[in-house]
Amino acid sequence: MKKKFSSRERMLATLESRKTNYIPCSFMIFTAMEQKCKNQFEFIEKQMELGLDVKVELSELPFRFHPEVKIKEWKEITKEEKHPLLHKEYITPAGRLTTIVRKTEDWPYKDSVPLFNDYLAPRSKKFLIEKREDLEALKFLFAEPTSKDIFNFRNKSKKLKEFAQKKGLLVSGGWRSSGPEKGIDEDGGTMGADALLWLCGGENAILLAMDEPEMIKELLQMVSSWNIKRMEIYLEEGIDLLVRRAWYEGTELWSPTLYRRFMFPVLKKEIELTHQAGAKFGYIMTSGVMPLLDDFLELGIDVLIGVDPIMGKGTDLNKLKERLKGKICLWGGVNGFLTIEKGNKEEVEEAVQKAISTLGPEGFILSPVDNVTEDSEKSWENVKTMIKRWKETRNYGK
Repeated sequence: MKKKFSSRERMLATLESRKTNYIPCSFMIFTAMEQKCKNQFEFIEKQMELGLDVKVELSELPFRFHPEVKIKEWKEITKEEKHPLLHKEYITPAGRLTTIVRKTEDWPYKDSVPLFNDYLAPRSKKFLIEKREDLEALKFLFAEPTSKDIFNFRNKSKKLKEFAQKKGLLVSGGWRSSGPEKGIDEDGGTMGADALLWLCGGENAILLAMDEPEMIKELLQMVSSWNIKRMEIYLEEGIDLLVRRAWYEGTELWSPTLYRRFMFPVLKKEIELTHQAGAKFGYIMTSGVMPLLDDFLELGIDVLIGVDPIMGKGTDLNKLKERLKGKICLWGGVNGFLTIEKGNKEEVEEAVQKAISTLGPEGFILSPVDNVTEDSEKSWENVKTMIKRWKETRNYGK
């Protein structure tokens, strides 16, 4: 008689590359559905109705500045610039930090500038951090959660964990955060080099890594120390999976040598902390992963989240599975934007079949990478096609 698995048991077995009753499907991010739901509980229920292996994400820990930090924002229109300039100044006990962003037509935050956001890198005229002396002031922007924040987090987490236990679902946490001021950290959470791009800019961060390596080490250590204080709060809740964002840590930006020099040491500490608490460590990187596989193995990463066969630069599904089989779980396999949102039915079916036959059976979780955002008839039909094909082939492709 075959063992019956709860969704949590199936996900945990898969994260450990053990055999289960079938390959799970769990969306990394599902914005198109989440925006239709009145709360997280409804969001979870709606995914369960589709038959997905839903992860219950604990409530977000607020991102706060030191109470002595003051903020000034203003807009400037000049003849030299095509777009208005948004200025933001952080006045801290250790000095002032300033940033200037071009407000393009697609800027979504009115006249405000978030601290962490993907819109910043291509639109910033002046980045917040330019020299090592700026780091003393930056420390005041990485404040710890208050006791009230933690109290509220515990109460919300209790309800979510009770719900997860009742439904037999995996509990995760760590990669998202929120701010008391809307937009303060639109793309926050447990992070590393992602913060470098938002604070310094991509090109500047890489140049500083070569010209001012101690500055980059200090900045990454500052972010990691902040990570760890927040991770400890999540891990004390007994989560199954701690997720860390690393979209900008791949070799599209960093050479393997720079990765080992800067990212590896802080990651090692964070992964060890996660394992000591009995949780799995998930690492989101959707492109530029192939040259780093030996590092992932040495680090002890449990699951690589965001395996993208189309937009992942250099991603080879066959080589990826061959190299990591039985050692690191793989999560993804189907491109979200080009295949699910823009593709046709045949392309979706083919993508699902290829992902399952190549990356399965053990140690693979199917998902669009990295999100389904488009709320259109075509997109929803493709989501249904993906799930239908998964159900037809999830018994190890048979």
